[in-house]
Order: sequence, then C-alpha cells, then structure tokens
Amino acid sequence: MTDEEQHTDPEPWPAGLVSPRDLRGYVDRGEVTMVRLAVPDMQGRPKGKILSAPVFVDRMDSQAEMCAYVLATDINMTPLDGFDLTGWEQGYGDLGVKADPAGIRLLPHQPGTALVMGDVFHHNGTPVEVAPRYILRTQLERLADLGYHVALGTEAEFLLQQGTAEDAHQAGYHGLLPAWPHNLDYALMYPPHAADFFHHLHDVLQEAGIPVEAIKTEGAAGQTELTFVYGDVMAACDAYTAFRMIVNDLAQRRGMTPNFMAAPSNGVGNGLHLHLSLWSPHGNAFTYHRSDDLPPVMERAIAGLLSALPHLAPLCAPTGNSYKRYAPHTFAPARYTWGFDNRGCAVRVTGIGENAHLEVRLPGADANIYLAVAAACAAIIHGIQDHPDLPPPRVGDPYTADDATPMPADLTEAVRAFDGNKIALDAFGENVVRHYVRAAQAEIAWQRSQVTDVEREYGIGRA
Repeated sequence: MTDEEQHTDPEPWPAGLVSPRDLRGYVDRGEVTMVRLAVPDMQGRPKGKILSAPVFVDRMDSQAEMCAYVLATDINMTPLDGFDLTGWEQGYGDLGVKADPAGIRLLPHQPGTALVMGDVFHHNGTPVEVAPRYILRTQLERLADLGYHVALGTEAEFLLQQGTAEDAHQAGYHGLLPAWPHNLDYALMYPPHAADFFHHLHDVLQEAGIPVEAIKTEGAAGQTELTFVYGDVMAACDAYTAFRMIVNDLAQRRGMTPNFMAAPSNGVGNGLHLHLSLWSPHGNAFTYHRSDDLPPVMERAIAGLLSALPHLAPLCAPTGNSYKRYAPHTFAPARYTWGFDNRGCAVRVTGIGENAHLEVRLPGADANIYLAVAAACAAIIHGIQDHPDLPPPRVGDPYTADDATPMPADLTEAVRAFDGNKIALDAFGENVVRHYVRAAQAEIAWQRSQVTDVEREYGIGRA
C-alpha cells in the first residue's frame, strides 16, 4: 500500500436531498439501510415507521399504511372520539401513505438513514383533506390560480435547557435550567458547550440540505434562534420538520433538550416567524422602494392578514400555552397591527426592492408550520379577492394601539372566532374547520382537567 493510499480519507456518507433514482442507487450499494417514512401530524410532528430500505424502495411507487388516528389525536397520542376521519365506531383503520419524490432527505448525523416525507390518502385514492401537507398544498394551488407563488423564509426560536427529556421527566419538570444562565442576545462569545453545539448543528443542517442563514442567541437565558434561507414553501416546511428532528437528536446526545413551547416560562416567548412574499412571472409582487408607494397586491395581502388571521388563530396558536406568549413589550404581537420594520406588530413590512416581504409574527414555536403557513396564505387570498379595508400602519409603540383587534385571550376565544367563520369555511371547507375545532376542544378539555403546580402554590395555605 502506498503512502497516498494510506492517508486517503474515507468516502463521506451521502447526505442531503436526493432523487428517488439516487436513493435506489444508495440502497443497492448498501449505503442507505433504513427509511423513516414520515407524515406531519396535527401538531406538526413527523409520525410514521422505520422501514427497511430495500423494502421501501421496492414499494416506493405504491403505498405504505398508517393508522388514521395519527391525524385525529391530541398531543399525547390519545385516541379521541368526535372526529369524522376515524374513531372507535370506524375501528381506527389505516390510511395509505405515499412518498413525496421531492421529500427524500439523507440524514448525515444518522448514516445510512433516509427521512422521506409522505402524503396521506384514503383507500379510494383521494387525498385526506385534513392532513397538514394537503391543507397547505390546497392554499398554494389557490394562489397559483391567482397567478402567484409564495416564497418562504422562517425564523425558529427555542430554549435550550440542561438535561435530556428523560431527565426532565424524572424531575417532574421541576428545576429546569437553561443551557446558559444569562441574556446572550446577539452574543458572539458562548460557553464552550453551546459553541460546540451550534457548530455541530450548523454543519449537520447544511449537509442535510437545510440551508441555515444564521444562528443567534436570543434575549432569554438559553434561548436560540435559527433563520433559514428563503425558498419554496413546501420544501421549507419539510426542511423545518427535519430540523426539529435533528436539533432534538443532537441536543439530547449532548445532555440538553430544546424547548419549543410558545411561552416556556413567565415573560419568555418562542416564536415561529414567517417571512412571505408573492411572486409572479414578472418577479416579486411586493417590490417597493418608498413606504408611501406600496404595490396594491402587497396592501391587499396586509389587509387580508389583519382581517382573516383573527378568525384563523387556532391554526397559528394551537395550545393553551400559545396565548400566554401574546403580551405587551415582549416582541410577540398583542394586537393585529402592521408597520414598517416594527417588531411589535403582528405583520412587519421589511426589506426593500426585490427583497421586500412581510413577516408574520403570530405563530409561536408550538405551531404546526404547514397549518400556520396555510393560514397566512388563506388570509392573503382573502385580501386579494375580498378587498378588506387596510388600516394605517402603526407608527410608534404598537402595543398602545387600542383601536386594533387584540389577540385572543385564550384558545377558547380563538375557537369561537374560528368555528363556523365564513373566511375559514371559504378557505378550508367545513370538514377541515370541524376537524381542527375538535382538536382544539380536546386541548381545552385537557387543560381544564389539570391541576398545576402554580395552582398548588397559590392555593395551599392561602385559599
């Protein structure tokens, strides 16, 4: 063996987005041995099965099967009644899952493993209309019929906490400590364990075909934000779903846990900000150069967001905890306002020229990204088609805008505005609205049945 042969580095494992043909080649050569076939559930979590790669490839053009309750359950995977899709009366039968050829991703941190996003179908071949990917795809098709496609960039915030999820469970979720103890907003000097984690996370995401634009620490102890590169909507949502899997896996292996609660502690909020623009064959339809001369389609989009989103809140804020994030002077919106480069507004106009876009700041980190983006698209369509009034932009502190519609106080109030609303029904149809109302009702019922530590502290020895 020559010196050159002795010092040759081994071939790296394949990673990133691949075509079905390339996947077959990797499987034939034994480089990919397992496939995680995933469907986003109502909470946006990937649910599915680990399949032997040769078996998956043999059946790639047909359908796998998955119990329908995956799309009709609460966050604890409790079989619930009241859903049309499935239940005890229907016997909890299976749905078909077919791989999306554009959603095949090799995971660099798990060599030999592919993550494949799937779409869900009834046995007669019709798509399941309450599935989050289908709901989003329907809104994108409605916009395409109007002559537009959407570009999406996301900002994801979470708390990085000490200890694994098992450690937190064993401690009864008491005494949870952040991965660093101070406000490191915009810091470039981190504790070594945080710096190593960010470096590892950045490299794995890049190799997985999830292009990260920036990683920054935020204003709360342990809080982190990742910004992802602008691009195709479905690809961006699938990439975000894969990111959630990857960041959890890497953090747990380092003795940490990412916390994606919208309000993980008093005064702290985690957002999932959506950066959206509409594009036509002529370019970015939101292009502008002066704030007093916004293009009409951008004005209609803003008006639609402010008019429709108050009726679509359960799709952006699905849990009881979601509404504790909406507090004044927290950088989360408290009212439905818009403004130029104003982070206190629900809709922020940012960028200029070809980079002009809208930042929708309503969704929290606990949102299902497919549903949140679908809600934003539906609201924009409402603005384009129905021409609701556009209020003036907020100048100054938007938290003092007493004339603007406030965020819902809680999930119960949000459901009342969603259930049976014409904007929601026109956008999504009665079956989808009824399905997600039932999901919200289950969340409300669970929350009401829980006695919390705060209640014990408040009541014992005082009540």
